[in-house]
Amino acid sequence: MNTISDIMFWISNGLLVPDIVLLIFLFFRALLLVGSFFGQYLSIRKTDKMLREQLETLRMTNIDDFENKLPESKSLVVTYMRKILQAKEYPAVVQRLLANFEIEADKDLATSKTLTKLGPILGLMGTLIPMGPALVGLSTGDIGSMAYNMQVAFATTVIGLVAGAVGFLTQQVKQRWYLQDMTNLEFVAELLNEKRNRQ
Repeated sequence: MNTISDIMFWISNGLLVPDIVLLIFLFFRALLLVGSFFGQYLSIRKTDKMLREQLETLRMTNIDDFENKLPESKSLVVTYMRKILQAKEYPAVVQRLLANFEIEADKDLATSKTLTKLGPILGLMGTLIPMGPALVGLSTGDIGSMAYNMQVAFATTVIGLVAGAVGFLTQQVKQRWYLQDMTNLEFVAELLNEKRNRQ
């Protein structure tokens, strides 16, 4: 039994360094995500206002002029809206474009989802692994070793939770953005479909 326990102890201790490396990587990835999220927010805020004004007055009768009124932007929703308007005569292509938009949106959410799940998992691993050596240090009276291991345990927890929190918050906001964008795209596709059926 002691041999099995020793093997498990060695394996868990061997995972500490990869765990810390991954946590540091996730932390820097979270910082990059915050920067890109802020840039995306500014772009969406500018585009969304102009797009909303155009969509409020959009009807089946004036949809042909809608493409010229779209804001000059490289945002995902505007790009796909232009593609849908250009493919208005082909319902199958429009449906494929809507599906592709969902895939692109999900791809953009992947980083946030990864941080949300992996951050706390790696943080918990980084907390539990040093606890073994810390308890050994406590039992042998080595307070310095115990304090160091506890410091590592708490640091990994904090970093994991920060990465997870960034992922969770950005995921929540981005999901709302993409839900609104998908609603707008489906509205335009439905108007095109109505117009095509009446012709």
